[in-house]
Amino acid sequence: MADESPAPAPPLERVLAFLRVLEAGGGAEDIRPFLAESFVLTEAPHLLAPEGSTRTLAEVLSGADQSREVVADQKFTIRRTTCEDGRVAVEADWSATVLMDLRYWDRGETIRARTSSVFEVSNGVITSQDSYDCYFR
Repeated sequence: MADESPAPAPPLERVLAFLRVLEAGGGAEDIRPFLAESFVLTEAPHLLAPEGSTRTLAEVLSGADQSREVVADQKFTIRRTTCEDGRVAVEADWSATVLMDLRYWDRGETIRARTSSVFEVSNGVITSQDSYDCYFR
């Protein structure tokens, strides 16, 4: 008998669905199905992380739950995408409402960034994300 499980969503569709879950305030349980066990997030240095960072799946999932205490009403306005095989590049404007005082923003203010991310997708899950964020003060 042939395997009748549906084919994984195309990489671009999978990445855009992941971003929609983040916009909806998704925590660890919500984003976990999108990410491979070997997932790694690499952030280039930016205003909030001057040294940049590299996080494993466990660290990303922990941060997803904690982010609900830091920001709300996340919004990704997609400017441009491109996809080649399993590599997806997304350029977007991101904004969120700050729920606590941060170094450059006060509670209730809107934080904004221009972001570019390159995702690797394999077998329907995201295996890595390299992010390049430019925050506006």
